[in-house]
Amino acid sequence: MARRKKIYEGKAKILYEGPEPGTIVQYFKDDATAFNAEKKDVIDGKGVLNNRLSEFFMNGLTQIGVPTHFIRRLNMREQLVRSCEIIPLEVIVRNYAAGSMSKRLGIAEGTQLPRPIVEYCYKDDALGDPLVTEEHIAAFGWASQQDMDDILSLALRVNDFMSGVMLAVGIRLVDFKIEIGRVYEGDFQRLIVADEISPDSCRLWDIETGQKLDKDVFRRDLGNLADAYSEVARRLGVLPKSNVTKPTLIN
Repeated sequence: MARRKKIYEGKAKILYEGPEPGTIVQYFKDDATAFNAEKKDVIDGKGVLNNRLSEFFMNGLTQIGVPTHFIRRLNMREQLVRSCEIIPLEVIVRNYAAGSMSKRLGIAEGTQLPRPIVEYCYKDDALGDPLVTEEHIAAFGWASQQDMDDILSLALRVNDFMSGVMLAVGIRLVDFKIEIGRVYEGDFQRLIVADEISPDSCRLWDIETGQKLDKDVFRRDLGNLADAYSEVARRLGVLPKSNVTKPTLIN
């Protein structure tokens, strides 16, 4: 399809005007970043894998009645999504202690939490996406109390779905983050899952070996990131086995 006007470019994706009003083309880049973009690299095929994996997860959520912005995949690197107003929060669901939670609270990585814990970070790269409470969110008007109730419900439904899907292929869903968007239907507002769901936004560990199959491979120099993402895609049947290791790069 013809390339349209660029709306926004982030660390992992580029957004373009869609072919119809109310739509956006989301392009997945091969760029990998960590530590608020202090560490950078280009990983061949990463965008292809994330596009296909995000499509897989978004379609699965739609099938169980969780609303998302996903409309359809356009090619190996692009998908058509619904335009929405992004709430300026990263919604993080943790099933096991890892990453910043382990550092903040002194809990050993891999410790199973007594229940899923939902945290919120204010989306601001310059500030390092700081952790915020519901009091901050209400005080600064980022979301209403009804929004927060709906966000919590959506986050826990996504967690139930993702945990089950990953468990079935021998992968532990340690934690993940999502973004939530607002769409308006007449006078009514509805919240939907937006952005992406991929190994870029999840921690995924092999249940038997503990091998990391997510962006921590890049953060911690644990091996080849494309190989880790390809393993997730292979287990889920997202890409044919013969094409997983070296995805065809289509711009």
